[in-house]
Amino acid sequence: MTRLQNRFRGLYWRQLSVTVGMVVLTLALLGTAFFSLSYQYARGQKYEEIETRAQTMSRLSVSYLENGRFLSIEELRSDPDFQRLAAFAAAVSDVQFLVCDTEGHVLLSTDTALSGLSVTMPEEMTARIMAGGSASQRGTLGGLYEASRFIVGVPAVNPETGETAGEVFAVADSGSLDAMWQGLTGLFFMTAFVVLMIAFAAASVTTMQLIKPIREMAGATRQYAQGDFDIRMNEEGLDDELGELAASFNQMAESLQQTERQRREFISNVSHDLKTPLTTIAGYTDGILDGTIPPENERKYLQIISDESRRLSRMVRRMLDVSQIQVIDPLRAGVHFDLCESMRRVLISMEQKITDRQLDVDADIPDAPILVLGDKDMITQVLYNLLENATKFARQGSTLYFGVAARDGKARVTVRNLGDTIPPEELPLLFERFHKSDKSRSEDKDGVGLGLYIVKTILEQHKEKIQVTSENGVTSFTFSLTME
Repeated sequence: MTRLQNRFRGLYWRQLSVTVGMVVLTLALLGTAFFSLSYQYARGQKYEEIETRAQTMSRLSVSYLENGRFLSIEELRSDPDFQRLAAFAAAVSDVQFLVCDTEGHVLLSTDTALSGLSVTMPEEMTARIMAGGSASQRGTLGGLYEASRFIVGVPAVNPETGETAGEVFAVADSGSLDAMWQGLTGLFFMTAFVVLMIAFAAASVTTMQLIKPIREMAGATRQYAQGDFDIRMNEEGLDDELGELAASFNQMAESLQQTERQRREFISNVSHDLKTPLTTIAGYTDGILDGTIPPENERKYLQIISDESRRLSRMVRRMLDVSQIQVIDPLRAGVHFDLCESMRRVLISMEQKITDRQLDVDADIPDAPILVLGDKDMITQVLYNLLENATKFARQGSTLYFGVAARDGKARVTVRNLGDTIPPEELPLLFERFHKSDKSRSEDKDGVGLGLYIVKTILEQHKEKIQVTSENGVTSFTFSLTME
């Protein structure tokens, strides 16, 4: 497994660990808070319940009358009726009662486990009770009970004199609360485990969905490094930032592929289409240098070398123009311009060449503006190249047609001349790079065969096409542009 794959594996596990760790931390914090608050609340409720029952027993202890006389704590201890009443209260409330004197000595107990034992309650609890309050704790009373119990003590106050006659303690088993707490703890951990497993599965799936496009991009990048620019990211189902990243990645791939294609085309053009003028220049130069060409003919061949050099320079410049055109998106800005004005300017610029060829012009250009979408300079170059081509190959003294018509949301431009009919098999080749007909080679010494190719390239950048027909000596070029 490569180092890059190990990195992605690390990224997967790091992302998964962070997600699962956050879930575990959240469950731990929530569990701690829940158990702490609920346990405190339940224990408080339990103590209040026991204290209420202890208060009831306290009132029974000090208000039990026999023959209208208040019984003391000592008398309560030997009173069978009160003992039966205390035992009944203990059985009904599920709480054991301990009736003590003011020093905490147990005088009466409803708990049979303490029968016959001399029991003294803790001094700190006795002190708090005698101070006029109540006391509570959880313990075993110094080992008297095997398990911890809830113990609550209250004073037994004589309602007639207001004096504290003794103390009453209520003792309750804490096993039920512990059992409930164990059940809640088990339920919580079981629920937490289920939630953790769900979180783990969800985090795993989500993380894999996040990592998968990145892995695909890494694989595509390696392919790009090897020169393969045909791979594209799948944008389906990616509507978030990953979708934007995939779209940007594909745009980058398109740009790289286009750049690579232009580079190869340029190298192909340089290596193939420039070979002829370079061979001519080199051949005639060597002929002059080695004496093969007589001295009286040197000027003639030097002129050929000069012409070929200039043609070579024009050819390279036009190839660079094509390369620049292919990287421009003329529709991105969404700018409209007046096509009629551009046509008039091109016609004026071609006036001298048209006059030299003794041609008439049938200009069908409306006075009202026709606004079209595109790059004004690029379309102007299309108009100029077409009109120049029509002028160059028109029969001397004939008429050129240069017009535009708006129809179905499109502006359709037509350039037509009268000259030699172009064979049908040659029509598709007119827009190829460096294509020149035989007539062109004989009469057009300055051409490099890129004019119509540039026209086609510019219109393709505008998402438009150009059509050509040639019948009975009438050759017509027509293209359209989108109106506003």
